[in-house]
Amino acid sequence: MEVNDPDIVAAPVMPTLFESTGPSLAEQEVPDFAGRRVWLIGIGGSGMSGLAHMLKRRGAIVCGSDREPSAATEALEADGITVRIGHAAEQVTAPCDLVIASAAIRKDHPEYEEALRRGIEVVSYAKGVGLVQRGRTGVSIAGTHGKSSTTSMLSHILIQCGLDPSLIVGATCTQIGGGSRTGADAIPAGPMRGRPGIMVAEACEFNRSFHHHRPVIGLINNVEEDHLEIYGNLENIVKAFHEFAALLPDAEHGGRLLIAADGAHRRDVASGLRCAVSTFGWAPSADFHVQYDPRTGQSTVLVGGNAVCSWSSQIPGDHMALNGAAAAIIAHWLGCEWRAIGEALGGFMGVDRRMQCLGDRTMRHGGSVTVFDDYGHHPTECEATLKALRTRFEPKRLICVFQPHQHSRTRFLLEHFAKSFSQADVVIVPDIYFVRDSEEERTKVSASDLVDRLRARGVAAMHLYPFDAIVEQLEVMAADGDLVVVMGAGPVWKIGHSFLGRANGAAR
Repeated sequence: MEVNDPDIVAAPVMPTLFESTGPSLAEQEVPDFAGRRVWLIGIGGSGMSGLAHMLKRRGAIVCGSDREPSAATEALEADGITVRIGHAAEQVTAPCDLVIASAAIRKDHPEYEEALRRGIEVVSYAKGVGLVQRGRTGVSIAGTHGKSSTTSMLSHILIQCGLDPSLIVGATCTQIGGGSRTGADAIPAGPMRGRPGIMVAEACEFNRSFHHHRPVIGLINNVEEDHLEIYGNLENIVKAFHEFAALLPDAEHGGRLLIAADGAHRRDVASGLRCAVSTFGWAPSADFHVQYDPRTGQSTVLVGGNAVCSWSSQIPGDHMALNGAAAAIIAHWLGCEWRAIGEALGGFMGVDRRMQCLGDRTMRHGGSVTVFDDYGHHPTECEATLKALRTRFEPKRLICVFQPHQHSRTRFLLEHFAKSFSQADVVIVPDIYFVRDSEEERTKVSASDLVDRLRARGVAAMHLYPFDAIVEQLEVMAADGDLVVVMGAGPVWKIGHSFLGRANGAAR
C-alpha cells in the first residue's frame, strides 16, 4: 500500500470515540478491535511497529506516521498497514477510534494535539501494550535490570518449544525476529493448548508505564534506585512495583508472580497479593534455587534440591544466569518441558548491545583487541558486566568507555557509579548523553564529576569528547590481549563500531 493512500480518507465513516456512547476502546475488558481504526504516532519504532502488526492481526484498521522510512515501515506496508512519512496535523484526517503515541512523542506534537482537538482518545504505547495483552495469556517482564535479556530468552524458549508467542521487547534479538513478533491466537501445543495465545512484553517502570500492562504472569527480577527524577526515593519505587504485581489476577484465575528471593524487596512488593507467588535465586531456600559456574557458564535450576534444568550459557555473568533461570521457570509454567528449555537456553546467542561481542581488532603495532558493546547505564549493570567480562575472558587489561545516560540519573547515583568500575583498568568518559532532562538539570553535573570520583577511588579515568577523540585514544592505548567494552544507553555504541572499522583484520 502506498504512503499517501487515498483509501484512508475515503473509507466508510466510523464514529470517533468522542462521539461514541459506549465504553472507550481502552476501557473495554477484552477490546474488540475488528473494524476499529487505530492511528500510531511513531509507528516505525521497535515496540510500536510490533504493536501495529498485532492490532492488524486482531482486526483493526491500522495506519500511522514516522519521521523517516525504515525496514520497520517497509515491513508494515508489506503487511497492508499505511505509513505516512513525516508528521503533520492534517495527516490525522481519517475517521479514527484510537490514537497510540510512542513514548518519544511529546504532547505538543501536531498529530497528538490534532487528535485531542477532534476528541479522539489518545493513549500511550504502554497502554497500547496492555490493550493487546487483554484476551491473551499476558506475560510481563519487570525489574530495574535484565528486562530485555529475560524477555528475549523467554521468547526464544517459547518459539523453540513450538508455543508460537507474540512478543514485544525493547531491544533487537535476531533469534526471535528482531524486537517484536505476532504469534498464534491460541496456544498451539503443550498442556495449555487451546488457551489464549501468549503475549510476552517487557514492562518498564519509567513513569510507571508498567501499570498499564494486563498480565496473567509477571516477573520482577530486581528492584533498585533508578528514575529518581520520577519517583524521588526507593520507597516509591518499591510501591510502584507492588502496584504492578497487584495487577495480576488471583491465583484461582491463573495469576502468578515470579520474584527474586533477594534484591527485589520481596516482602514489601509481594505483601497482600492475590496471585500465587514463587521465588528464585541463589539461596537454597528459594522455591527455585539457581546455581552458576562463572568459569564454564554452566547454569542449573533446582527444585527441592533436585536439578530440573541445566544449560551452558554463551553469555557470561551470574546476572545472565539469573535472567535465564527466570525465563526457564516461566516457560515451564507455560507448558514447556525442562529438557527442551535447557536446550533452547544453551543455544541462545544473546541480544544486541547486551554484552555483545563485536569482534577482534588487529592493531597496527601488533596483536589483537576484543571489542564488546553493552547497554549498561545503571551502576549495578555496569559492575555486573565488567565483572562477568573479566571473569570469563581474563583480559590483560579491561578498558571501558562509559557514557552516562541522563544528567539526573548521573547526579542522583554519582557515588554508586564511582563504586561500580573497580573491575576496569581504564575508564574513558565522554559527555553525558542529554535526554529528557531540563536545561537546569544539565548544569548540575558533568562527566568530569564522575571522572573525579573514579580517580579518588584509584581508577585510571579520563574525560574525552568528541567520539572521534576517544577512538583515537583507543588506537594509541589498546594493546594485544586487551578487552575494550563500550557501555551506555546513548549513541556511545558508535565508538566500538568506529574503532573496529579501522581494523586491519576482519571482525568475527
